[in-house]
Amino acid sequence: MPMNLIHRRRCSSVKWARAVEDMLLPWALDGVELGPDTLEIGPGYGATTRVLLPEVQHLTLLEVDEASAARLRREFEGRAEVRQGDGARMPFEGHRFDSVVCFTMLHHVPTPAAQDRLFAEAHRVLRPGGVFAGCDALTSLRFRLIHIGDTCVPVPPATLGERLRAAGFAKAEVTVGEGRFRFRAE
Repeated sequence: MPMNLIHRRRCSSVKWARAVEDMLLPWALDGVELGPDTLEIGPGYGATTRVLLPEVQHLTLLEVDEASAARLRREFEGRAEVRQGDGARMPFEGHRFDSVVCFTMLHHVPTPAAQDRLFAEAHRVLRPGGVFAGCDALTSLRFRLIHIGDTCVPVPPATLGERLRAAGFAKAEVTVGEGRFRFRAE
């Protein structure tokens, strides 16, 4: 798993789950129509998944880490489909999902090239008219300290729109907020 012990504890905490439910996802998905069939890339400990479940008819989770995928299967059995796999090489047919989302995980993708492949894969698996949306953190000293020993490749929001368009999206919007950014691409 590309996260250190402190980071894993934070992301599996009740405090983080509350922040996700009360602030992060409402902000990240404000105005986004997910549609009935959603793919979540990199759900990790499932804090975002718990918020998404009541919002969609069918939720598929794609988690790169085998142990995390097994934990997600146990927690969400019968409520979400869990697949173990890499977002840069998705095991899904094209045009399958109404929406693809990812939250606070892009910086754990090990290289900008792999991030760009993930963006292209998100475009490939979306149905026409679908949306790719999510958020991530802005880099800062605190952010870097939390990520000591982690895989940490921050995504510069200033170039994200261009990268999403290069991946095939016709429209891409990036909004910077306090310590984070959100994106939507169609």
